[in-house]
Amino acid sequence: MTTTVPTQRSVLVFCASSSSCDPAYHAAAARLGDALARAGDILVYGGGALGSMGAMADAALAQGGSVVGVIPHFMRELEWAHPALTQLQLVEDMHERKREMLRLADAIVALPGGSGTFEELFEAITQKRLGLFTKPIIIFNQNGFYDALFSLLERSIEERFMNEKHLEIWHSVDDIAEVLPAIHAAPEWPADAIRFATV
Repeated sequence: MTTTVPTQRSVLVFCASSSSCDPAYHAAAARLGDALARAGDILVYGGGALGSMGAMADAALAQGGSVVGVIPHFMRELEWAHPALTQLQLVEDMHERKREMLRLADAIVALPGGSGTFEELFEAITQKRLGLFTKPIIIFNQNGFYDALFSLLERSIEERFMNEKHLEIWHSVDDIAEVLPAIHAAPEWPADAIRFATV
C-alpha cells in the first residue's frame, strides 16, 4: 500500500545555507527545486537565500514554482532571508520554525547539510517514530554523504535503542532524480506507531 498523494504536495526540504561547500551540492539542490516546480509541488524550506537553500529556491522560482520559506525574525534581521519567495513566514524562534515546517509538510526531503539539517532531520524522524508525523521522509545520500549516519542508526537498532521497524521511517536515494518517485512510492506509516516506539 502506498501513501495517498495529493494533487499538489507541499514538500519540505532540509538543506544547507553554507556557500563554502562543494558546488555540486548546490547544483543538486537546484535540480530538486526545478523538479518540484515542474511537478506543480510547493517547496517549503527554511527561507534562506544562501548555499543550497538559495540555489534550490531560485531554481523553483525560475520555473514559476511556489516557494514558502519559514524563518525566525532574528535571521531576517541578519538579512539571511530570501527576498523573492512566494511566501515568507516569520516565526519567533528555531523551535517554532521546525513546528511550522512540519505542519506544512506532505513529505520531507533531506539533502546534505550541517548541524541545522541534522537537527531538523532527527526531529522529523523522532516525530515519525512516535506517530506524530506520518508522511514520507526521503534522504538524498549524495556521494555517500549520509553513509555514516545510516551506520549509526543501524547500530542503534543492533544495540536495541531503536526497533528494527524504525528503519522504515526514512528511505534513501542516491540520485536527485529519484527523490520525487521515492515520495510517490513511500509506504504508509501507521499513526499508532507509538505502540512500537520503544524496543
